[in-house]
Amino acid sequence: MDEMEEGKQKFLEVVREIDGSVQVVIPVTPSNSMFLISLTKGSNRKFITVPEDDMIDLPNEVSIRTKVAKTVKDAIAAL
Repeated sequence: MDEMEEGKQKFLEVVREIDGSVQVVIPVTPSNSMFLISLTKGSNRKFITVPEDDMIDLPNEVSIRTKVAKTVKDAIAAL
């Protein structure tokens, strides 16, 4: 598994830890070095952006994981 796939898997784990009922759609490739990620719960949908570098560093960098987790928590709270 390459580092991008590892990052995507870690992102999915972070979302599941926060709320397992949220559906996540992560694009295959980034656009302008950003991933536009869809979070859906019931009929509500929210989009967040995650920089490509953060996605790559997510499995290994605690500070990046903390930052991404906060972004995800805020987005899920708004659903």
